[in-house]
Amino acid sequence: MLKTAQESWSTTNLSLQEAEAVYPEWICQGRVTQLPPRSEWQTWLILGGRGSGKTRMGAEWVNGVAQAYRPFATRASCNIALVGETLGDVREVMIDGPSGIMKVSRAERPRYEMTRRRLLWANGATASMFSSEDPDSLRGPQFDAAWCDELCKWKNVQETWDMLQFGLRLGLSPKQVVTTTPRPLPLLKHMLADPAVQVRRMRMQENAANLAPGFVSHVNNLYGGSRLGRQELDGELIEEREGALWSRILMESVFSPDVPELKRVVIAIDPPASATKKSDACGIVAAGIDEHGMGWVLADDSFAPAKPHEWARRAIALYHRLKADLIVAEVNQGGDMVAAVIAAEDPHVPVRKVRANRGKALRAEPIAALYEQGRVRHAARLAMLEDEMCDFTHNGLSSGRSPDRVDALVWALSDLFGRLQTRPRVRVVG
Repeated sequence: MLKTAQESWSTTNLSLQEAEAVYPEWICQGRVTQLPPRSEWQTWLILGGRGSGKTRMGAEWVNGVAQAYRPFATRASCNIALVGETLGDVREVMIDGPSGIMKVSRAERPRYEMTRRRLLWANGATASMFSSEDPDSLRGPQFDAAWCDELCKWKNVQETWDMLQFGLRLGLSPKQVVTTTPRPLPLLKHMLADPAVQVRRMRMQENAANLAPGFVSHVNNLYGGSRLGRQELDGELIEEREGALWSRILMESVFSPDVPELKRVVIAIDPPASATKKSDACGIVAAGIDEHGMGWVLADDSFAPAKPHEWARRAIALYHRLKADLIVAEVNQGGDMVAAVIAAEDPHVPVRKVRANRGKALRAEPIAALYEQGRVRHAARLAMLEDEMCDFTHNGLSSGRSPDRVDALVWALSDLFGRLQTRPRVRVVG
Protein backbone atom coordinates (compact mmCIF):
# COMPACT_ATOMS: atom_id res chain seq x y z
CA MET A 1 0.00 0.00 0.00
CA LEU A 2 1.28 3.46 -0.92
CA LYS A 3 1.87 5.78 2.02
CA THR A 4 1.37 9.53 2.02
CA ALA A 5 4.00 11.82 3.45
CA GLN A 6 1.58 12.73 6.24
CA GLU A 7 1.61 9.13 7.48
CA SER A 8 5.37 9.28 7.97
CA TRP A 9 5.40 12.75 9.51
CA SER A 10 3.93 13.45 12.93
CA THR A 11 1.74 16.54 13.53
CA THR A 12 1.13 15.80 17.20
CA ASN A 13 3.28 18.75 18.35
CA LEU A 14 1.30 21.27 16.27
CA SER A 15 -1.70 23.31 17.33
CA LEU A 16 -4.98 22.84 15.46
CA GLN A 17 -4.42 26.09 13.59
CA GLU A 18 -0.88 25.06 12.65
CA ALA A 19 -2.02 21.59 11.56
CA GLU A 20 -4.77 23.08 9.36
CA ALA A 21 -2.20 25.38 7.76
CA VAL A 22 0.26 22.56 7.11
CA TYR A 23 -2.26 19.98 5.83
CA PRO A 24 -2.54 21.36 2.24
CA GLU A 25 1.24 21.41 1.88
CA TRP A 26 3.25 18.81 0.00
CA ILE A 27 4.69 17.43 3.23
CA CYS A 28 1.22 16.08 3.98
CA GLN A 29 -0.27 15.50 0.54
CA GLY A 30 2.61 13.92 -1.35
CA ARG A 31 3.57 10.25 -1.28
CA VAL A 32 6.56 9.18 0.77
CA THR A 33 8.34 8.21 -2.46
CA GLN A 34 7.99 11.84 -3.63
CA LEU A 35 9.98 13.30 -0.75
CA PRO A 36 13.74 13.96 -1.07
CA PRO A 37 16.24 11.34 0.11
CA ARG A 38 17.12 11.64 3.78
CA SER A 39 20.79 10.87 3.23
CA GLU A 40 23.26 13.41 1.87
CA TRP A 41 23.09 13.66 -1.92
CA GLN A 42 24.11 15.78 -4.88
CA THR A 43 22.10 14.21 -7.73
CA TRP A 44 18.57 12.86 -7.32
CA LEU A 45 17.40 10.89 -10.36
CA ILE A 46 13.64 10.32 -10.58
CA LEU A 47 12.62 7.76 -13.19
CA GLY A 48 8.88 7.73 -13.72
CA GLY A 49 6.21 6.81 -16.21
CA ARG A 50 3.76 9.24 -17.75
CA GLY A 51 1.49 10.71 -15.09
CA SER A 52 3.49 9.24 -12.21
CA GLY A 53 3.96 12.61 -10.48
CA LYS A 54 7.61 13.22 -11.33
CA THR A 55 7.04 16.76 -12.67
CA ARG A 56 5.18 17.67 -9.49
CA MET A 57 8.15 16.39 -7.50
CA GLY A 58 10.56 18.60 -9.44
CA ALA A 59 8.36 21.68 -9.09
CA GLU A 60 7.81 21.14 -5.35
CA TRP A 61 11.53 20.69 -4.84
CA VAL A 62 12.39 23.94 -6.68
CA ASN A 63 9.78 25.88 -4.70
CA GLY A 64 11.03 24.26 -1.50
CA VAL A 65 14.72 25.02 -1.99
CA ALA A 66 13.96 28.57 -3.18
CA GLN A 67 12.11 29.32 0.06
CA ALA A 68 14.00 26.99 2.42
CA TYR A 69 10.99 24.79 3.15
CA ARG A 70 11.74 21.59 5.04
CA PRO A 71 12.36 18.80 4.15
CA PHE A 72 13.66 20.28 0.87
CA ALA A 73 16.28 22.62 2.33
CA THR A 74 17.43 24.32 5.53
CA ARG A 75 18.62 27.43 3.69
CA ALA A 76 17.37 29.07 0.53
CA SER A 77 19.04 28.36 -2.81
CA CYS A 78 19.60 31.70 -4.56
CA ASN A 79 20.53 30.63 -8.11
CA ILE A 80 18.53 27.77 -9.63
CA ALA A 81 18.75 26.42 -13.19
CA LEU A 82 15.63 25.11 -14.93
CA VAL A 83 16.71 22.96 -17.89
CA GLY A 84 14.32 21.39 -20.40
CA GLU A 85 14.31 20.16 -23.97
CA THR A 86 13.25 23.60 -25.26
CA LEU A 87 12.53 26.97 -23.67
CA GLY A 88 8.89 26.36 -24.52
CA ASP A 89 8.93 23.15 -22.47
CA VAL A 90 10.50 24.95 -19.52
CA ARG A 91 7.76 27.60 -19.61
CA GLU A 92 4.76 25.42 -20.48
CA VAL A 93 5.60 22.35 -18.36
CA MET A 94 8.08 23.20 -15.62
CA ILE A 95 6.74 26.69 -14.80
CA ASP A 96 3.13 27.12 -15.97
CA GLY A 97 2.05 23.49 -16.37
CA PRO A 98 -0.66 21.85 -14.21
CA SER A 99 2.12 20.44 -12.00
CA GLY A 100 4.55 23.33 -12.55
CA ILE A 101 6.22 25.74 -10.17
CA MET A 102 3.46 28.39 -10.37
CA LYS A 103 0.81 25.79 -9.53
CA VAL A 104 2.61 24.43 -6.47
CA SER A 105 3.68 27.85 -5.08
CA ARG A 106 0.84 28.24 -2.60
CA ALA A 107 2.20 30.64 0.04
CA GLU A 108 4.02 32.90 -2.40
CA ARG A 109 4.26 32.80 -6.17
CA PRO A 110 7.47 33.96 -7.81
CA ARG A 111 7.35 36.76 -10.36
CA TYR A 112 8.04 35.81 -13.96
CA GLU A 113 10.46 38.17 -15.71
CA MET A 114 9.97 37.43 -19.41
CA THR A 115 12.86 39.54 -20.73
CA ARG A 116 15.35 37.87 -18.40
CA ARG A 117 13.74 34.41 -18.72
CA ARG A 118 13.66 33.78 -15.01
CA LEU A 119 11.49 33.46 -11.91
CA LEU A 120 12.15 35.79 -8.98
CA TRP A 121 11.03 35.15 -5.41
CA ALA A 122 10.59 37.88 -2.79
CA ASN A 123 13.64 36.62 -0.87
CA GLY A 124 15.84 37.19 -3.93
CA ALA A 125 16.03 33.55 -5.09
CA THR A 126 15.98 33.16 -8.87
CA ALA A 127 15.29 30.27 -11.25
CA SER A 128 16.66 30.83 -14.75
CA MET A 129 15.47 29.04 -17.92
CA PHE A 130 17.79 27.02 -20.17
CA SER A 131 17.27 24.79 -23.20
CA SER A 132 19.06 21.65 -24.40
CA GLU A 133 18.98 23.25 -27.84
CA ASP A 134 21.61 25.74 -26.67
CA PRO A 135 24.16 24.09 -24.35
CA ASP A 136 26.46 27.12 -24.55
CA SER A 137 23.86 29.24 -22.76
CA LEU A 138 24.98 27.39 -19.61
CA ARG A 139 28.52 28.70 -20.00
CA GLY A 140 29.15 31.45 -17.47
CA PRO A 141 26.11 31.25 -15.13
CA GLN A 142 26.63 29.71 -11.69
CA PHE A 143 24.09 27.78 -9.63
CA ASP A 144 23.53 26.16 -6.27
CA ALA A 145 20.58 24.05 -7.50
CA ALA A 146 19.16 22.73 -10.78
CA TRP A 147 16.07 20.92 -12.02
CA CYS A 148 16.47 18.95 -15.26
CA ASP A 149 13.17 17.77 -16.75
CA GLU A 150 12.79 14.95 -19.31
CA LEU A 151 16.54 14.57 -19.73
CA CYS A 152 16.03 11.64 -22.12
CA LYS A 153 14.32 13.98 -24.61
CA TRP A 154 17.12 16.55 -24.66
CA LYS A 155 18.56 17.30 -28.10
CA ASN A 156 22.20 17.81 -27.05
CA VAL A 157 21.98 15.71 -23.93
CA GLN A 158 25.65 15.13 -23.08
CA GLU A 159 26.82 18.66 -23.97
CA THR A 160 23.99 20.29 -22.00
CA TRP A 161 24.61 18.06 -19.00
CA ASP A 162 28.35 18.75 -19.04
CA MET A 163 27.87 22.53 -19.18
CA LEU A 164 25.43 22.34 -16.26
CA GLN A 165 27.88 20.36 -14.12
CA PHE A 166 30.53 23.05 -14.55
CA GLY A 167 28.04 25.67 -13.37
CA LEU A 168 26.88 23.88 -10.20
CA ARG A 169 29.50 25.49 -7.99
CA LEU A 170 27.73 27.85 -5.59
CA GLY A 171 26.74 27.32 -1.97
CA LEU A 172 27.81 24.70 0.52
CA SER A 173 26.19 21.72 -1.20
CA PRO A 174 24.82 22.32 -4.73
CA LYS A 175 22.14 19.83 -5.74
CA GLN A 176 20.35 18.78 -8.92
CA VAL A 177 17.12 16.88 -9.50
CA VAL A 178 16.53 14.97 -12.74
CA THR A 179 12.96 13.95 -13.64
CA THR A 180 12.55 11.80 -16.75
CA THR A 181 10.88 8.86 -18.39
CA PRO A 182 13.82 6.54 -19.10
CA ARG A 183 15.39 5.67 -22.42
CA PRO A 184 18.62 3.65 -22.89
CA LEU A 185 20.93 6.66 -23.28
CA PRO A 186 24.62 6.34 -22.29
CA LEU A 187 24.30 9.28 -19.88
CA LEU A 188 21.34 7.75 -18.08
CA LYS A 189 23.02 4.35 -17.84
CA HIS A 190 26.14 6.03 -16.44
CA MET A 191 24.05 7.79 -13.80
CA LEU A 192 22.31 4.56 -12.82
CA ALA A 193 25.70 2.87 -12.41
CA ASP A 194 26.98 5.68 -10.16
CA PRO A 195 26.44 4.74 -6.48
CA ALA A 196 26.52 8.43 -5.53
CA VAL A 197 23.33 9.13 -7.51
CA GLN A 198 20.11 8.72 -5.52
CA VAL A 199 17.55 6.94 -7.72
CA ARG A 200 13.78 6.94 -7.25
CA ARG A 201 11.44 4.94 -9.51
CA MET A 202 7.71 5.53 -9.90
CA ARG A 203 4.89 3.98 -11.91
CA MET A 204 1.85 5.74 -13.31
CA GLN A 205 -0.35 3.36 -11.28
CA GLU A 206 0.94 4.92 -8.05
CA ASN A 207 -0.56 8.27 -9.03
CA ALA A 208 -3.88 6.94 -10.34
CA ALA A 209 -5.91 8.95 -7.80
CA ASN A 210 -4.73 12.19 -9.43
CA LEU A 211 -5.44 11.17 -13.04
CA ALA A 212 -8.63 11.32 -15.10
CA PRO A 213 -11.15 8.54 -14.28
CA GLY A 214 -10.77 5.63 -16.64
CA PHE A 215 -7.43 6.83 -18.04
CA VAL A 216 -5.31 4.29 -16.17
CA SER A 217 -7.41 1.30 -17.19
CA HIS A 218 -7.60 2.58 -20.77
CA VAL A 219 -3.83 2.91 -21.30
CA ASN A 220 -3.14 -0.29 -19.39
CA ASN A 221 -5.49 -2.17 -21.71
CA LEU A 222 -3.71 -0.68 -24.71
CA TYR A 223 -0.08 -0.84 -23.60
CA GLY A 224 0.19 -2.78 -20.33
CA GLY A 225 3.13 -5.19 -20.37
CA SER A 226 4.34 -4.05 -23.80
CA ARG A 227 7.77 -2.53 -24.39
CA LEU A 228 6.18 0.90 -24.82
CA GLY A 229 4.00 0.49 -21.74
CA ARG A 230 6.83 -0.65 -19.52
CA GLN A 231 8.86 2.39 -20.56
CA GLU A 232 6.16 5.07 -20.72
CA LEU A 233 3.83 3.88 -17.93
CA ASP A 234 6.10 2.01 -15.51
CA GLY A 235 9.26 4.05 -16.04
CA GLU A 236 11.43 1.01 -16.79
CA LEU A 237 14.68 1.27 -18.70
CA ILE A 238 14.21 -1.06 -21.67
CA GLU A 239 17.50 -1.76 -23.44
CA GLU A 240 18.35 -3.25 -26.80
CA ARG A 241 21.57 -5.29 -26.72
CA GLU A 242 23.60 -5.47 -29.87
CA GLY A 243 24.02 -9.00 -31.14
CA ALA A 244 21.10 -10.44 -29.16
CA LEU A 245 19.35 -13.44 -30.72
CA TRP A 246 15.96 -11.76 -30.25
CA SER A 247 14.96 -8.10 -30.64
CA ARG A 248 12.44 -5.87 -28.85
CA ILE A 249 10.58 -5.22 -32.10
CA LEU A 250 10.27 -8.96 -32.64
CA MET A 251 8.92 -9.44 -29.12
CA GLU A 252 6.19 -6.88 -29.79
CA SER A 253 5.18 -8.62 -33.00
CA VAL A 254 4.80 -12.12 -31.47
CA PHE A 255 2.28 -11.17 -28.78
CA SER A 256 -1.11 -12.71 -29.53
CA PRO A 257 -3.53 -13.49 -26.68
CA ASP A 258 -5.98 -15.47 -28.87
CA VAL A 259 -4.65 -18.98 -28.41
CA PRO A 260 -6.27 -21.71 -30.56
CA GLU A 261 -6.72 -25.30 -29.49
CA LEU A 262 -3.32 -26.87 -28.97
CA LYS A 263 -2.30 -30.37 -30.03
CA ARG A 264 0.50 -30.70 -27.44
CA VAL A 265 1.63 -28.75 -24.38
CA VAL A 266 4.90 -29.27 -22.52
CA ILE A 267 6.45 -27.80 -19.40
CA ALA A 268 10.24 -27.37 -19.55
CA ILE A 269 12.48 -27.10 -16.49
CA ASP A 270 16.05 -25.86 -16.31
CA PRO A 271 16.90 -26.63 -12.66
CA PRO A 272 19.66 -24.77 -10.79
CA ALA A 273 22.71 -26.55 -9.42
CA SER A 274 22.01 -25.26 -5.88
CA ALA A 275 19.34 -23.40 -3.91
CA THR A 276 21.19 -20.60 -2.12
CA LYS A 277 20.22 -16.91 -2.32
CA LYS A 278 22.94 -16.35 -4.93
CA SER A 279 22.00 -19.37 -7.04
CA ASP A 280 20.64 -19.12 -10.55
CA ALA A 281 16.89 -19.20 -11.07
CA CYS A 282 14.99 -22.33 -11.95
CA GLY A 283 13.69 -21.83 -15.47
CA ILE A 284 10.09 -23.07 -15.87
CA VAL A 285 8.41 -22.31 -19.20
CA ALA A 286 5.23 -23.73 -20.72
CA ALA A 287 4.67 -23.95 -24.47
CA GLY A 288 2.34 -25.66 -26.91
CA ILE A 289 1.85 -26.23 -30.62
CA ASP A 290 -1.35 -25.99 -32.67
CA GLU A 291 -2.55 -28.02 -35.65
CA HIS A 292 -0.94 -25.58 -38.08
CA GLY A 293 2.51 -26.01 -36.55
CA MET A 294 2.50 -22.65 -34.75
CA GLY A 295 4.33 -22.66 -31.41
CA TRP A 296 2.74 -20.86 -28.45
CA VAL A 297 4.67 -19.77 -25.35
CA LEU A 298 2.05 -19.91 -22.61
CA ALA A 299 3.70 -19.09 -19.30
CA ASP A 300 6.95 -18.32 -17.51
CA ASP A 301 6.93 -19.53 -13.90
CA SER A 302 10.70 -19.25 -13.35
CA PHE A 303 11.80 -18.16 -9.87
CA ALA A 304 14.76 -17.97 -7.48
CA PRO A 305 16.02 -19.12 -5.07
CA ALA A 306 14.53 -22.49 -5.90
CA LYS A 307 14.83 -25.60 -3.72
CA PRO A 308 14.22 -28.92 -5.50
CA HIS A 309 10.83 -29.66 -3.94
CA GLU A 310 9.73 -26.06 -4.62
CA TRP A 311 10.52 -26.05 -8.35
CA ALA A 312 9.07 -29.54 -8.70
CA ARG A 313 5.77 -28.47 -7.11
CA ARG A 314 5.58 -25.33 -9.22
CA ALA A 315 6.24 -27.22 -12.45
CA ILE A 316 3.71 -29.90 -11.55
CA ALA A 317 1.08 -27.27 -10.68
CA LEU A 318 1.64 -25.63 -14.08
CA TYR A 319 1.46 -29.06 -15.74
CA HIS A 320 -1.99 -29.72 -14.25
CA ARG A 321 -3.27 -26.16 -14.80
CA LEU A 322 -2.45 -26.24 -18.51
CA LYS A 323 -3.31 -29.95 -18.91
CA ALA A 324 0.13 -30.54 -20.36
CA ASP A 325 1.36 -33.75 -21.97
CA LEU A 326 4.67 -34.02 -20.13
CA ILE A 327 7.49 -32.24 -18.33
CA VAL A 328 10.82 -31.84 -20.15
CA ALA A 329 13.66 -31.60 -17.64
CA GLU A 330 17.33 -30.86 -18.26
CA VAL A 331 19.42 -33.32 -16.22
CA ASN A 332 22.95 -31.98 -16.76
CA GLN A 333 23.05 -30.51 -13.25
CA GLY A 334 21.14 -33.12 -11.26
CA GLY A 335 21.09 -36.29 -13.33
CA ASP A 336 18.43 -38.79 -12.25
CA MET A 337 17.75 -36.67 -9.17
CA VAL A 338 15.67 -34.28 -11.26
CA ALA A 339 13.19 -36.93 -12.36
CA ALA A 340 13.21 -38.45 -8.88
CA VAL A 341 12.25 -35.14 -7.25
CA ILE A 342 9.32 -34.73 -9.64
CA ALA A 343 8.23 -38.35 -9.09
CA ALA A 344 8.34 -37.86 -5.33
CA GLU A 345 5.85 -35.00 -5.63
CA ASP A 346 3.60 -36.68 -8.23
CA PRO A 347 4.55 -40.09 -9.64
CA HIS A 348 1.89 -39.87 -12.37
CA VAL A 349 3.52 -36.94 -14.19
CA PRO A 350 5.50 -38.12 -17.25
CA VAL A 351 9.01 -36.72 -17.50
CA ARG A 352 11.33 -36.63 -20.49
CA LYS A 353 14.96 -36.19 -19.48
CA VAL A 354 17.14 -34.14 -21.83
CA ARG A 355 20.85 -33.54 -21.68
CA ALA A 356 22.71 -30.59 -23.21
CA ASN A 357 25.61 -31.61 -25.45
CA ARG A 358 26.02 -28.24 -27.17
CA GLY A 359 26.48 -24.68 -25.95
CA LYS A 360 23.48 -22.60 -24.91
CA ALA A 361 23.74 -20.23 -27.87
CA LEU A 362 23.98 -23.08 -30.39
CA ARG A 363 20.86 -24.67 -28.91
CA ALA A 364 19.05 -21.33 -28.95
CA GLU A 365 19.86 -20.38 -32.56
CA PRO A 366 17.30 -22.71 -34.22
CA ILE A 367 14.62 -21.44 -31.84
CA ALA A 368 15.49 -17.81 -32.61
CA ALA A 369 15.18 -18.73 -36.30
CA LEU A 370 11.64 -20.04 -35.67
CA TYR A 371 10.73 -16.64 -34.22
CA GLU A 372 12.17 -14.88 -37.27
CA GLN A 373 10.12 -17.18 -39.52
CA GLY A 374 6.94 -16.17 -37.66
CA ARG A 375 6.37 -19.66 -36.27
CA VAL A 376 6.16 -18.77 -32.57
CA ARG A 377 3.67 -16.61 -30.65
CA HIS A 378 3.52 -15.44 -27.03
CA ALA A 379 0.11 -15.81 -25.42
CA ALA A 380 0.93 -13.29 -22.66
CA ARG A 381 3.29 -10.43 -21.88
CA LEU A 382 6.24 -12.30 -20.37
CA ALA A 383 8.41 -9.36 -19.38
CA MET A 384 11.21 -11.16 -17.52
CA LEU A 385 11.52 -13.90 -20.12
CA GLU A 386 11.55 -11.39 -22.98
CA ASP A 387 14.12 -9.21 -21.20
CA GLU A 388 16.41 -12.23 -20.96
CA MET A 389 15.81 -13.18 -24.60
CA CYS A 390 16.67 -9.66 -25.81
CA ASP A 391 19.83 -9.65 -23.69
CA PHE A 392 21.08 -13.08 -24.78
CA THR A 393 23.98 -13.15 -27.26
CA HIS A 394 26.58 -15.76 -28.18
CA ASN A 395 28.52 -14.46 -25.17
CA GLY A 396 25.61 -15.08 -22.82
CA LEU A 397 23.76 -12.50 -20.74
CA SER A 398 25.28 -9.10 -20.04
CA SER A 399 25.04 -9.86 -16.31
CA GLY A 400 27.15 -13.00 -16.68
CA ARG A 401 24.42 -15.10 -15.05
CA SER A 402 22.91 -18.26 -16.49
CA PRO A 403 20.03 -17.68 -18.98
CA ASP A 404 17.67 -20.01 -17.14
CA ARG A 405 14.44 -18.68 -18.66
CA VAL A 406 15.89 -18.84 -22.16
CA ASP A 407 17.15 -22.37 -21.53
CA ALA A 408 13.70 -23.54 -20.44
CA LEU A 409 12.12 -21.83 -23.44
CA VAL A 410 14.57 -23.54 -25.80
CA TRP A 411 13.95 -26.97 -24.27
CA ALA A 412 10.17 -26.55 -24.53
CA LEU A 413 10.10 -25.38 -28.15
CA SER A 414 12.83 -27.83 -29.17
CA ASP A 415 10.70 -30.69 -27.90
CA LEU A 416 7.58 -29.44 -29.68
CA PHE A 417 9.18 -28.63 -33.02
CA GLY A 418 11.70 -31.47 -32.87
CA ARG A 419 8.96 -34.08 -32.54
CA LEU A 420 6.99 -32.34 -35.28
CA GLN A 421 9.96 -32.50 -37.64
CA THR A 422 10.75 -36.15 -36.92
CA ARG A 423 7.33 -37.49 -37.97
CA PRO A 424 7.44 -39.95 -40.88
CA ARG A 425 6.94 -38.33 -44.28
CA VAL A 426 5.99 -39.85 -47.64
CA ARG A 427 8.44 -39.06 -50.41
CA VAL A 428 7.60 -39.57 -54.06
CA VAL A 429 10.57 -40.87 -56.03
CA GLY A 430 10.38 -40.19 -59.77
